[in-house]
Amino acid sequence: MAIKVGDKVPEGKFTIMKKDGPGALSTDELFKGKKVALFSVPGAFTPTCSKEHLPGFVKQAQALKKKGIDTIACLAVNDVFVMDAWGKSGGAGDKVLMLADGNAEYTKALGLTLDASGFGMGTRGLRFSMLVDNGTVQQLNIEESAGQCRTSSADTLLAGV
Repeated sequence: MAIKVGDKVPEGKFTIMKKDGPGALSTDELFKGKKVALFSVPGAFTPTCSKEHLPGFVKQAQALKKKGIDTIACLAVNDVFVMDAWGKSGGAGDKVLMLADGNAEYTKALGLTLDASGFGMGTRGLRFSMLVDNGTVQQLNIEESAGQCRTSSADTLLAGV
């Protein structure tokens, strides 16, 4: 069953790139006591993700922070090296934390998977954005089509904060 507004986020771990290489980040470290704008893309370096979704959150990072968002994080079912390279090429810098969910474990726990096997991509995450306040989902915006970035855009999330 998919997560919904009012639910607590499930426990889990992500892989992030640290200065000395790959490392783990728990959901407690990410969400506890913080307001987090989390968005998910079906795949790093894919067209809509690279042209619209990530750039939108990079562009709106300052406005989101002014609204009280502590962390902006991008989740994808990709490995940490791909997420790190994509973040660098997309200008994420210290604006957007790049979260790798290589085996789709967290995406499955959210109930927000996408079967992209028809495109040779296997299990991926749906395109969505959510506002999480101290571990509770306050806003959830799921796209009807993985190729669109309207409902889950940074502008939409920002308007609801």
